[in-house]
Amino acid sequence: MPTNRVQMQPGLSMFEFLQRYGTEAKCEAALEAARWPSGFVCPRCEGRSAYAFRRGRQPYRECAGCGYQCSLIAGTMFEASKLPLTRWFMAMQLLSQAKNNVAALELRRQLGVSYPTAWLLKHKIMQAMLQAESERHLHGRVELDDAYLGGERSGGKPGRGSENKVPFVLAVQTTDDGRPHQVCAAQLPFRRSAIAEFCDAHLLRPLTVVSDGLDCFAAAARAGVHQRIVTGGGKASVALPEFASVNILLGNLKTAITGTYHAFKFAKYAPRYLAEFQFRFNRRYRMHAMLPRMLHAIVAADPFSTRLIRAPEVPC
Repeated sequence: MPTNRVQMQPGLSMFEFLQRYGTEAKCEAALEAARWPSGFVCPRCEGRSAYAFRRGRQPYRECAGCGYQCSLIAGTMFEASKLPLTRWFMAMQLLSQAKNNVAALELRRQLGVSYPTAWLLKHKIMQAMLQAESERHLHGRVELDDAYLGGERSGGKPGRGSENKVPFVLAVQTTDDGRPHQVCAAQLPFRRSAIAEFCDAHLLRPLTVVSDGLDCFAAAARAGVHQRIVTGGGKASVALPEFASVNILLGNLKTAITGTYHAFKFAKYAPRYLAEFQFRFNRRYRMHAMLPRMLHAIVAADPFSTRLIRAPEVPC
């Protein structure tokens, strides 16, 4: 069997990570370069001249034009964090280089912080991933399928009616030789209106959508050519070559979740966990650059307080 070059990438080793980001000063320099690649820009007046100073351990810039003082982390997902940047960067290293996911409990052990701190840190990073992937677009040939997160509760409704099952769809853009290339996932009900909104937001012409016979997927016709294949049920339905890519990724996604997390609130936080899988998969071709790209996503994301992070996500 030929070597899979994507899977066998060296990535960013822990030794190289420590060389690049092993001190607070190195992390500050990396964050400043990501936030102001062409030099400081005042958030208030857009002036470019500033005086540098520190307040406690935080580096600040004071605009020479309007006098506005801005810390290095203000206005980013790092805002109001009391953790050293070295903890943040180590968390990004662990989350970006893991083959599957990394649970908050594992982050707690690796970072030497409390579990609530590790959980909040992980969810802030996942929220940045969600915002970075919010405008993901697929085109060409796209396989579309439905699935659920969560299992049946004891004494609850069986099958699709289970109160613990959260519906989501997975769309996979394939290469010319049928391999998965880019992915887009979203938590949404299986209704035509929801599928139509998903297609409008994430699918671009020219497009051929391949789906099974689920009624709501009829809305995919608005995005382009719709190839509807009635699969029936049973094991044979998941072995059809027309759905090879989406079935592989659904299996990878569920394995990553069930193999990493003991439990999480599917209905409340599913969009972030889907975005975490999506973010890493869509950037898998350059594992070595995964951490810098994650850093740019965190810098570009809107600040989220603990209250907002703990609030339920609103599915698209």
